[in-house]
Amino acid sequence: MARKTNYSFEKRQKELAKMKKKEEKRLRKQGKLEPEENEAGEAGTVENDTPPSTPADSPVE
Repeated sequence: MARKTNYSFEKRQKELAKMKKKEEKRLRKQGKLEPEENEAGEAGTVENDTPPSTPADSPVE
């Protein structure tokens, strides 16, 4: 017989995630949390996938 799914655990995890997101939004609105500093790391500066170009006169090892 298959195990019964623990829906209460899943519900609690969703509630915790929602509360965390709401708190981060509240702090952003107050100006205490910068977009670059959020814990998820999703917002902020866009990372460039291309490596920086090397000058022609510098030796490459």
